[in-house]
Amino acid sequence: MTTSTREASSVPAVLVLEDGRAFRGRAYGAVGETFGEAVFSTGMTGYQETLTDPSYHRQVVVMTAPHVGNTGVNDEDPESQRIWVSGYVVRDPARRPSNWRSQRSLDEELERQGVVGISGIDTRALTRHLRERGAMRVGIFSGDAVADEATLLARVKEAPEMVGANLSAEVATKETYVVPAIGTKKFTVAAIDLGIKGMTPHRMAERGIEVHVLPATATLDEVYAVEPDGVFFSNGPGDPATADHPVSVMQGVLERKTPLFGICFGNQILGRALGFGTYKLKYGHRGINQPVQDRTTGKVEVTAHNHGFAVDAPLDKVSDTKFGRAEVSHVCLNDQVVEGLQLLDQPAFSVQYHPEAAAGPHDAAYLFDRFVSLMEGQRA
Repeated sequence: MTTSTREASSVPAVLVLEDGRAFRGRAYGAVGETFGEAVFSTGMTGYQETLTDPSYHRQVVVMTAPHVGNTGVNDEDPESQRIWVSGYVVRDPARRPSNWRSQRSLDEELERQGVVGISGIDTRALTRHLRERGAMRVGIFSGDAVADEATLLARVKEAPEMVGANLSAEVATKETYVVPAIGTKKFTVAAIDLGIKGMTPHRMAERGIEVHVLPATATLDEVYAVEPDGVFFSNGPGDPATADHPVSVMQGVLERKTPLFGICFGNQILGRALGFGTYKLKYGHRGINQPVQDRTTGKVEVTAHNHGFAVDAPLDKVSDTKFGRAEVSHVCLNDQVVEGLQLLDQPAFSVQYHPEAAAGPHDAAYLFDRFVSLMEGQRA
Protein backbone atom coordinates (compact mmCIF):
# COMPACT_ATOMS: atom_id res chain seq x y z
CA MET A 1 0.00 0.00 0.00
CA THR A 2 1.04 3.58 -0.50
CA THR A 3 1.40 5.80 2.54
CA SER A 4 -1.73 7.77 1.71
CA THR A 5 -3.80 4.61 1.26
CA ARG A 6 -2.54 3.20 4.55
CA GLU A 7 -3.52 6.46 6.20
CA ALA A 8 -6.96 6.39 4.54
CA SER A 9 -7.66 2.91 5.91
CA SER A 10 -7.73 4.36 9.43
CA VAL A 11 -9.86 7.41 8.58
CA PRO A 12 -13.46 7.15 9.89
CA ALA A 13 -16.19 7.11 7.28
CA VAL A 14 -19.97 7.00 7.28
CA LEU A 15 -22.52 5.86 4.70
CA VAL A 16 -25.94 7.52 4.89
CA LEU A 17 -29.01 6.29 2.98
CA GLU A 18 -31.82 8.62 2.01
CA ASP A 19 -34.22 6.87 4.41
CA GLY A 20 -31.93 7.85 7.29
CA ARG A 21 -30.13 4.58 8.01
CA ALA A 22 -26.39 5.01 8.50
CA PHE A 23 -23.40 2.65 8.57
CA ARG A 24 -20.03 3.60 10.03
CA GLY A 25 -16.72 2.20 8.85
CA ARG A 26 -13.34 3.29 7.46
CA ALA A 27 -12.36 5.18 4.35
CA TYR A 28 -11.43 3.01 1.37
CA GLY A 29 -9.85 4.57 -1.68
CA ALA A 30 -10.12 8.36 -1.84
CA VAL A 31 -11.11 10.41 1.20
CA GLY A 32 -13.93 12.91 0.76
CA GLU A 33 -17.60 12.64 -0.15
CA THR A 34 -19.68 11.18 -2.96
CA PHE A 35 -23.32 10.65 -3.85
CA GLY A 36 -25.26 8.25 -6.06
CA GLU A 37 -27.82 5.48 -6.14
CA ALA A 38 -27.06 2.62 -3.73
CA VAL A 39 -27.11 -0.75 -5.53
CA PHE A 40 -25.59 -4.13 -4.78
CA SER A 41 -23.66 -6.56 -6.98
CA THR A 42 -23.75 -10.28 -6.23
CA GLY A 43 -20.67 -11.29 -8.22
CA MET A 44 -17.93 -13.16 -6.36
CA THR A 45 -15.29 -11.85 -8.75
CA GLY A 46 -14.88 -9.40 -11.63
CA TYR A 47 -14.72 -6.26 -9.51
CA GLN A 48 -12.41 -4.50 -11.95
CA GLU A 49 -14.85 -5.03 -14.82
CA THR A 50 -17.69 -3.85 -12.60
CA LEU A 51 -15.91 -0.66 -11.61
CA THR A 52 -15.13 0.26 -15.23
CA ASP A 53 -18.58 -0.59 -16.66
CA PRO A 54 -20.11 2.75 -17.81
CA SER A 55 -23.57 1.43 -16.89
CA TYR A 56 -22.63 2.05 -13.24
CA HIS A 57 -22.28 5.80 -13.79
CA ARG A 58 -23.73 7.68 -10.77
CA GLN A 59 -24.17 4.53 -8.72
CA VAL A 60 -22.60 3.53 -5.41
CA VAL A 61 -21.90 -0.20 -5.68
CA VAL A 62 -22.14 -2.44 -2.62
CA MET A 63 -20.24 -5.72 -3.02
CA THR A 64 -22.07 -8.64 -1.42
CA ALA A 65 -18.93 -10.80 -1.53
CA PRO A 66 -17.27 -10.14 1.84
CA HIS A 67 -13.63 -10.15 0.69
CA VAL A 68 -12.70 -7.84 -2.21
CA GLY A 69 -9.38 -6.88 -3.79
CA ASN A 70 -7.51 -10.20 -3.71
CA THR A 71 -6.31 -10.04 -7.31
CA GLY A 72 -5.43 -6.34 -7.34
CA VAL A 73 -5.76 -4.23 -10.49
CA ASN A 74 -4.13 -4.54 -13.90
CA ASP A 75 -4.22 -2.54 -17.14
CA GLU A 76 -5.66 -5.39 -19.25
CA ASP A 77 -9.09 -6.03 -17.75
CA PRO A 78 -10.82 -2.61 -17.63
CA GLU A 79 -13.96 -2.34 -19.74
CA SER A 80 -13.42 1.39 -20.39
CA GLN A 81 -10.84 4.11 -19.84
CA ARG A 82 -11.84 4.90 -16.25
CA ILE A 83 -13.78 3.83 -13.18
CA TRP A 84 -17.42 4.93 -13.50
CA VAL A 85 -18.94 4.03 -10.14
CA SER A 86 -19.51 7.08 -7.97
CA GLY A 87 -18.70 5.18 -4.79
CA TYR A 88 -17.62 1.73 -3.60
CA VAL A 89 -18.63 -0.27 -0.53
CA VAL A 90 -16.82 -3.38 0.72
CA ARG A 91 -16.80 -5.32 3.95
CA ASP A 92 -13.29 -6.75 4.17
CA PRO A 93 -10.74 -5.34 1.68
CA ALA A 94 -7.69 -7.45 0.90
CA ARG A 95 -4.61 -6.33 2.83
CA ARG A 96 -2.46 -6.87 -0.24
CA PRO A 97 -3.10 -8.28 -3.74
CA SER A 98 -1.85 -11.75 -4.58
CA ASN A 99 -1.93 -12.41 -8.31
CA TRP A 100 0.78 -12.58 -10.95
CA ARG A 101 -1.13 -10.14 -13.17
CA SER A 102 -1.62 -7.52 -10.46
CA GLN A 103 0.08 -4.17 -11.02
CA ARG A 104 -1.30 -2.29 -8.01
CA SER A 105 -3.84 -2.71 -5.25
CA LEU A 106 -7.54 -1.95 -5.63
CA ASP A 107 -7.54 0.74 -2.96
CA GLU A 108 -4.60 2.45 -4.66
CA GLU A 109 -6.53 2.50 -7.93
CA LEU A 110 -9.65 3.87 -6.25
CA GLU A 111 -7.58 6.60 -4.65
CA ARG A 112 -5.74 7.37 -7.90
CA GLN A 113 -9.04 7.90 -9.71
CA GLY A 114 -10.65 9.83 -6.86
CA VAL A 115 -13.32 7.22 -6.05
CA VAL A 116 -14.59 7.61 -2.49
CA GLY A 117 -15.35 4.32 -0.76
CA ILE A 118 -16.03 2.80 2.62
CA SER A 119 -14.96 -0.52 4.17
CA GLY A 120 -15.53 -2.38 7.40
CA ILE A 121 -19.34 -2.18 7.37
CA ASP A 122 -21.88 -5.01 7.47
CA THR A 123 -22.61 -5.29 3.74
CA ARG A 124 -25.02 -8.16 4.39
CA ALA A 125 -27.21 -5.89 6.50
CA LEU A 126 -26.93 -3.10 3.94
CA THR A 127 -27.86 -5.44 1.07
CA ARG A 128 -30.84 -6.81 2.97
CA HIS A 129 -31.97 -3.26 3.69
CA LEU A 130 -31.83 -2.40 -0.01
CA ARG A 131 -33.70 -5.59 -0.92
CA GLU A 132 -36.48 -4.66 1.50
CA ARG A 133 -36.63 -0.91 0.87
CA GLY A 134 -35.33 -0.71 -2.70
CA ALA A 135 -32.42 1.09 -4.34
CA MET A 136 -32.15 4.65 -3.05
CA ARG A 137 -29.86 7.65 -2.94
CA VAL A 138 -26.82 7.42 -0.70
CA GLY A 139 -23.80 9.41 0.36
CA ILE A 140 -20.38 8.29 1.59
CA PHE A 141 -18.46 10.75 3.75
CA SER A 142 -14.94 10.48 5.17
CA GLY A 143 -12.28 12.76 6.62
CA ASP A 144 -13.33 16.42 6.81
CA ALA A 145 -16.60 15.62 5.02
CA VAL A 146 -17.99 13.79 8.06
CA ALA A 147 -20.60 15.79 10.01
CA ASP A 148 -23.65 15.01 12.10
CA GLU A 149 -26.03 12.55 10.46
CA ALA A 150 -28.88 15.03 10.09
CA THR A 151 -26.66 17.34 8.03
CA LEU A 152 -25.38 14.45 5.92
CA LEU A 153 -28.91 13.12 5.34
CA ALA A 154 -30.02 16.52 4.09
CA ARG A 155 -27.16 16.51 1.58
CA VAL A 156 -28.07 13.01 0.38
CA LYS A 157 -31.66 14.12 -0.26
CA GLU A 158 -30.37 16.96 -2.44
CA ALA A 159 -28.66 14.50 -4.81
CA PRO A 160 -30.40 13.73 -8.14
CA GLU A 161 -32.47 10.56 -8.46
CA MET A 162 -31.93 7.88 -11.10
CA VAL A 163 -35.51 8.09 -12.36
CA GLY A 164 -35.50 10.66 -15.14
CA ALA A 165 -31.70 10.65 -15.49
CA ASN A 166 -30.43 10.96 -19.07
CA LEU A 167 -26.84 9.71 -18.78
CA SER A 168 -25.81 7.79 -21.90
CA ALA A 169 -24.27 10.79 -23.68
CA GLU A 170 -22.13 11.46 -20.58
CA VAL A 171 -20.35 8.11 -20.84
CA ALA A 172 -20.36 7.48 -24.60
CA THR A 173 -17.53 8.19 -27.00
CA LYS A 174 -17.45 11.67 -28.53
CA GLU A 175 -15.86 10.51 -31.77
CA THR A 176 -16.45 7.47 -33.94
CA TYR A 177 -13.75 4.80 -33.78
CA VAL A 178 -13.29 1.45 -35.49
CA VAL A 179 -12.50 -1.96 -33.98
CA PRO A 180 -11.16 -4.05 -36.89
CA ALA A 181 -12.24 -7.60 -37.57
CA ILE A 182 -9.93 -10.32 -36.30
CA GLY A 183 -8.91 -12.39 -39.31
CA THR A 184 -11.03 -12.15 -42.45
CA LYS A 185 -13.60 -9.37 -42.43
CA LYS A 186 -17.10 -10.73 -43.03
CA PHE A 187 -19.42 -7.94 -41.94
CA THR A 188 -19.58 -4.28 -40.94
CA VAL A 189 -21.60 -3.30 -37.86
CA ALA A 190 -22.55 0.18 -36.67
CA ALA A 191 -22.55 0.11 -32.86
CA ILE A 192 -24.35 2.91 -31.02
CA ASP A 193 -22.34 3.64 -27.87
CA LEU A 194 -24.73 4.25 -24.99
CA GLY A 195 -22.07 3.14 -22.50
CA ILE A 196 -20.44 0.25 -24.33
CA LYS A 197 -18.01 -2.12 -22.63
CA GLY A 198 -14.71 -2.80 -24.37
CA MET A 199 -15.26 -6.54 -24.61
CA THR A 200 -18.43 -6.13 -26.68
CA PRO A 201 -16.86 -4.97 -29.96
CA HIS A 202 -14.04 -7.45 -29.31
CA ARG A 203 -16.57 -10.33 -29.22
CA MET A 204 -17.91 -9.15 -32.57
CA ALA A 205 -14.40 -8.70 -33.99
CA GLU A 206 -13.66 -12.33 -33.07
CA ARG A 207 -16.44 -13.28 -35.46
CA GLY A 208 -15.05 -11.35 -38.40
CA ILE A 209 -17.03 -8.15 -37.80
CA GLU A 210 -15.55 -4.68 -38.32
CA VAL A 211 -17.24 -2.55 -35.66
CA HIS A 212 -17.76 1.19 -36.12
CA VAL A 213 -18.52 2.55 -32.64
CA LEU A 214 -20.62 5.72 -32.94
CA PRO A 215 -21.53 8.34 -30.31
CA ALA A 216 -24.90 8.12 -28.56
CA THR A 217 -25.90 11.25 -30.48
CA ALA A 218 -25.31 9.65 -33.90
CA THR A 219 -28.06 10.25 -36.43
CA LEU A 220 -29.66 7.65 -38.68
CA ASP A 221 -27.75 9.09 -41.64
CA GLU A 222 -24.47 8.72 -39.73
CA VAL A 223 -25.34 5.12 -38.90
CA TYR A 224 -25.91 4.22 -42.53
CA ALA A 225 -22.90 6.21 -43.72
CA VAL A 226 -20.73 3.24 -42.64
CA GLU A 227 -22.84 0.93 -44.87
CA PRO A 228 -23.58 -1.51 -42.06
CA ASP A 229 -24.66 -5.11 -42.45
CA GLY A 230 -26.08 -4.85 -38.93
CA VAL A 231 -26.70 -2.27 -36.22
CA PHE A 232 -25.95 -2.78 -32.52
CA PHE A 233 -27.23 -0.79 -29.52
CA SER A 234 -25.11 -1.12 -26.37
CA ASN A 235 -25.60 -1.14 -22.63
CA GLY A 236 -25.59 2.14 -20.74
CA PRO A 237 -26.72 4.04 -17.63
CA GLY A 238 -29.82 6.05 -16.82
CA ASP A 239 -33.56 5.93 -17.30
CA PRO A 240 -34.63 4.53 -20.70
CA ALA A 241 -37.71 6.77 -20.58
CA THR A 242 -35.37 9.70 -21.36
CA ALA A 243 -33.71 8.05 -24.37
CA ASP A 244 -35.90 9.53 -27.10
CA HIS A 245 -33.06 10.01 -29.60
CA PRO A 246 -31.79 6.39 -29.55
CA VAL A 247 -35.40 5.18 -29.76
CA SER A 248 -35.95 7.31 -32.86
CA VAL A 249 -32.75 6.04 -34.49
CA MET A 250 -33.67 2.43 -33.72
CA GLN A 251 -37.11 2.90 -35.26
CA GLY A 252 -35.37 4.10 -38.41
CA VAL A 253 -33.24 0.95 -38.41
CA LEU A 254 -36.32 -1.22 -37.95
CA GLU A 255 -38.06 0.54 -40.83
CA ARG A 256 -35.14 -0.42 -43.08
CA LYS A 257 -35.22 -4.01 -41.76
CA THR A 258 -31.46 -4.03 -41.11
CA PRO A 259 -30.37 -6.84 -38.73
CA LEU A 260 -30.41 -5.39 -35.22
CA PHE A 261 -29.03 -6.54 -31.88
CA GLY A 262 -29.31 -4.71 -28.55
CA ILE A 263 -28.07 -5.51 -25.05
CA CYS A 264 -29.08 -4.06 -21.68
CA PHE A 265 -30.00 -0.42 -22.37
CA GLY A 266 -30.34 -1.51 -26.00
CA ASN A 267 -33.01 -4.00 -24.92
CA GLN A 268 -34.95 -1.24 -23.21
CA ILE A 269 -34.56 0.94 -26.31
CA LEU A 270 -36.00 -1.87 -28.45
CA GLY A 271 -38.88 -2.22 -26.00
CA ARG A 272 -39.70 1.47 -26.34
CA ALA A 273 -39.23 1.41 -30.12
CA LEU A 274 -41.84 -1.38 -30.31
CA GLY A 275 -44.29 0.58 -28.16
CA PHE A 276 -43.74 -1.11 -24.78
CA GLY A 277 -43.18 0.82 -21.59
CA THR A 278 -40.28 0.63 -19.15
CA TYR A 279 -40.23 0.78 -15.36
CA LYS A 280 -37.76 0.91 -12.49
CA LEU A 281 -37.07 -2.32 -10.64
CA LYS A 282 -37.14 -2.27 -6.85
CA TYR A 283 -33.44 -3.04 -6.51
CA GLY A 284 -32.39 -4.31 -9.93
CA HIS A 285 -30.20 -7.19 -11.09
CA ARG A 286 -26.44 -6.83 -10.75
CA GLY A 287 -23.83 -9.58 -10.70
CA ILE A 288 -22.56 -12.49 -12.75
CA ASN A 289 -24.82 -15.25 -11.40
CA GLN A 290 -28.34 -14.44 -12.63
CA PRO A 291 -30.42 -17.34 -14.05
CA VAL A 292 -32.19 -16.61 -17.35
CA GLN A 293 -34.20 -18.91 -19.59
CA ASP A 294 -34.00 -18.59 -23.36
CA ARG A 295 -37.65 -19.30 -24.13
CA THR A 296 -36.86 -20.01 -27.79
CA THR A 297 -34.80 -23.08 -26.80
CA GLY A 298 -35.80 -23.78 -23.19
CA LYS A 299 -32.15 -23.56 -22.16
CA VAL A 300 -31.26 -21.94 -18.82
CA GLU A 301 -28.17 -19.71 -18.73
CA VAL A 302 -26.20 -18.20 -15.87
CA THR A 303 -25.71 -14.60 -16.97
CA ALA A 304 -24.12 -11.26 -16.08
CA HIS A 305 -26.51 -8.42 -15.26
CA ASN A 306 -26.42 -4.72 -14.48
CA HIS A 307 -29.81 -3.09 -14.83
CA GLY A 308 -32.19 -1.16 -12.63
CA PHE A 309 -34.90 -0.69 -15.27
CA ALA A 310 -36.85 -3.25 -17.29
CA VAL A 311 -39.24 -3.56 -20.23
CA ASP A 312 -42.95 -3.92 -19.52
CA ALA A 313 -43.99 -6.47 -22.15
CA PRO A 314 -46.46 -9.38 -21.88
CA LEU A 315 -44.90 -12.76 -21.15
CA ASP A 316 -47.87 -14.86 -22.21
CA LYS A 317 -48.54 -13.76 -25.78
CA VAL A 318 -47.13 -12.50 -29.06
CA SER A 319 -47.62 -8.74 -29.42
CA ASP A 320 -48.48 -6.87 -32.59
CA THR A 321 -46.29 -3.81 -33.19
CA LYS A 322 -45.81 -1.35 -36.06
CA PHE A 323 -42.74 -3.41 -37.03
CA GLY A 324 -44.48 -6.78 -36.94
CA ARG A 325 -45.01 -9.43 -34.30
CA ALA A 326 -42.82 -9.36 -31.18
CA GLU A 327 -42.40 -11.68 -28.23
CA VAL A 328 -40.44 -12.00 -25.00
CA SER A 329 -37.54 -14.33 -25.81
CA HIS A 330 -35.77 -14.46 -22.43
CA VAL A 331 -37.00 -14.22 -18.86
CA CYS A 332 -35.29 -14.04 -15.46
CA LEU A 333 -36.07 -17.14 -13.40
CA ASN A 334 -35.78 -15.28 -10.11
CA ASP A 335 -38.59 -12.80 -10.69
CA GLN A 336 -39.97 -13.24 -14.23
CA VAL A 337 -38.53 -9.93 -15.43
CA VAL A 338 -38.29 -9.55 -19.22
CA GLU A 339 -34.70 -10.32 -20.23
CA GLY A 340 -35.01 -10.40 -24.01
CA LEU A 341 -37.18 -9.46 -26.97
CA GLN A 342 -37.33 -10.60 -30.57
CA LEU A 343 -39.27 -9.66 -33.68
CA LEU A 344 -40.79 -12.55 -35.60
CA ASP A 345 -41.19 -10.81 -38.95
CA GLN A 346 -37.79 -9.18 -39.32
CA PRO A 347 -34.21 -9.69 -38.06
CA ALA A 348 -34.12 -7.89 -34.71
CA PHE A 349 -33.60 -9.08 -31.14
CA SER A 350 -32.18 -7.95 -27.81
CA VAL A 351 -31.32 -9.18 -24.33
CA GLN A 352 -31.24 -7.36 -21.02
CA TYR A 353 -27.94 -8.84 -19.85
CA HIS A 354 -24.25 -9.00 -20.87
CA PRO A 355 -23.34 -11.74 -23.37
CA GLU A 356 -19.84 -10.29 -23.78
CA ALA A 357 -19.08 -12.00 -20.44
CA ALA A 358 -16.58 -9.68 -18.83
CA ALA A 359 -16.15 -10.95 -16.21
CA GLY A 360 -17.93 -14.20 -17.10
CA PRO A 361 -19.93 -16.36 -17.35
CA HIS A 362 -19.86 -17.44 -21.00
CA ASP A 363 -23.26 -19.14 -21.31
CA ALA A 364 -24.68 -16.37 -23.52
CA ALA A 365 -21.84 -16.05 -26.06
CA TYR A 366 -24.09 -17.72 -28.64
CA LEU A 367 -26.05 -14.46 -28.95
CA PHE A 368 -23.23 -12.92 -31.01
CA ASP A 369 -23.43 -15.96 -33.29
CA ARG A 370 -27.18 -15.40 -33.55
CA PHE A 371 -26.47 -11.82 -34.68
CA VAL A 372 -24.05 -13.14 -37.30
CA SER A 373 -26.70 -15.58 -38.52
CA LEU A 374 -29.17 -12.72 -38.98
CA MET A 375 -26.65 -10.82 -41.09
CA GLU A 376 -25.84 -13.92 -43.12
CA GLY A 377 -29.53 -14.50 -43.74
CA GLN A 378 -30.08 -10.90 -44.81
CA ARG A 379 -27.14 -11.03 -47.18
CA ALA A 380 -28.36 -14.29 -48.72
